[in-house]
Amino acid sequence: MKVLIADKFEQSGRDGLQAIGCEVSFQPDLKDEALVEAIGQEQPDVLVVRSTKVNEAMLDAGALKLVVRAGAGYNTIDVAAASRRGIYVSNCPGKNSIAVAELAFALILALDRRIADNVIALRRGEWNKKEFSKARGLFGRTLGLIGVGQIGQEMIPRARAFGMPVVAWSRSLTTERAEALGIERKETPQGVARVSDILSVHLALKPETRNLVGADVLNSMREGAYFINTSRGEVVDQTALLHAMKTRGIRAGLDVYASEPTSGTGEFTDEIAREQNLYGTHHIGASTDQAQEAIAAETVRIVQNFKETGKVPNVVNLARQTPATHRLVVRHRDRPGVLATVLDAIKSADINVQEMENIIFEGAEAAVARINLDNAPPAEMLERLRAENSDIIELNLLELKS
Repeated sequence: MKVLIADKFEQSGRDGLQAIGCEVSFQPDLKDEALVEAIGQEQPDVLVVRSTKVNEAMLDAGALKLVVRAGAGYNTIDVAAASRRGIYVSNCPGKNSIAVAELAFALILALDRRIADNVIALRRGEWNKKEFSKARGLFGRTLGLIGVGQIGQEMIPRARAFGMPVVAWSRSLTTERAEALGIERKETPQGVARVSDILSVHLALKPETRNLVGADVLNSMREGAYFINTSRGEVVDQTALLHAMKTRGIRAGLDVYASEPTSGTGEFTDEIAREQNLYGTHHIGASTDQAQEAIAAETVRIVQNFKETGKVPNVVNLARQTPATHRLVVRHRDRPGVLATVLDAIKSADINVQEMENIIFEGAEAAVARINLDNAPPAEMLERLRAENSDIIELNLLELKS
């Protein structure tokens, strides 16, 4: 199996892929047209990326079977285009959760103690204890979380260690789950913003989360509160955030932005970078040695599983619900051609198979096939199958509930 790695990737991961018998091409600087060309020339089975964008032209360039995002999100990959071509997309969720939570708390502490300004003044030869001794302190301050996935959950014990109560909102957060986590649940993001001294965002980027943190949430924050985003820039309305920073004294610690350079180095001229109330980092949340080693190991596991079983761990683009309306259950003797006869009959009826599995009984004398269909086959077709094929023991048609 050929694997093309078009991004930075740990040596341990490259070694691991070679150890399971993969032919590895490591070209971390490939981007855009150069990546399209490389896929066409090298014909890899698997493409591994981190921040590199994967577009439709790249998916068309060769015969890719799997794209692995060596990180938690997958918004840089054209998942819809991959799905249309039957290309698996997988990622490595949870492997960088601790690293991102650590950076979020670093930004909180840096904002409160104005650490960057301290350093800048010292480097200029200035001593200003009078100015920089002003800080609020974190003990007893309320931390608000928007999103309580794996990274959001890592924020909770860290807040507890600083003596901070936690309130949170997430679409999936129930009252029972909040009690188990030792936090207070709010009904809306605005409800969290209203009671928080520090509001920290931990959302995956999806159509329903794009600009979810807008003016309504930001205007609900207390004057002078801290705002932290280490998730994705696009989940926040950056124009509204900039307005809140200018007019309401909101101080922001950001690792992500609405518009970022596509390469590791380059100019960054976004207006928000010049705002005095910003403490910013360079989208480095997952960039610790610990996190990258864990992600590399998970990438190797994904590729190995695919290579050896054909199954893809953490796949993100399989349908949760297919158009299937009926299930045909075929109990049959385990003989050649039995299912071929059934499938030919289904095809003749212009019915599409959505999903199918065939389970073998002990001794390999008999089996049961479950075939999900997008329409109900005619009763006469089923009767004909029963009558004409003595290896079919039983046929049952079930209607699937939506």
